[in-house]
Amino acid sequence: MQKKRFTKNDSGFVCRNCGAEVPPLSYSSRDHCRVCLCSLHVDIDPGDRANDCGGLLVPVSAEPDPRKGFVINYKCKKCGASVRCRAASDDDTDFLIRLTVNNG
Repeated sequence: MQKKRFTKNDSGFVCRNCGAEVPPLSYSSRDHCRVCLCSLHVDIDPGDRANDCGGLLVPVSAEPDPRKGFVINYKCKKCGASVRCRAASDDDTDFLIRLTVNNG
């Protein structure tokens, strides 16, 4: 039997990096701040909250994707892991564009 790779986990939270109040996303799982785009390294598979690291994931670049909008590339400040995540519809678009420009 194949393990489910996505668990919907759409809770609002207060960002540990910038302190912004981040509401639930409603159409998918909320996993990063819509203001500073930071996240926590808490998932192994999206939404499962099964990773014990808990380090701060900082956005290092973004890539435009014709089907997904933007994909954000993160680096964990605690363990150094690289993680990718789809941007949300209410993310700071100007910040995403700056990350895309810095990508090249």
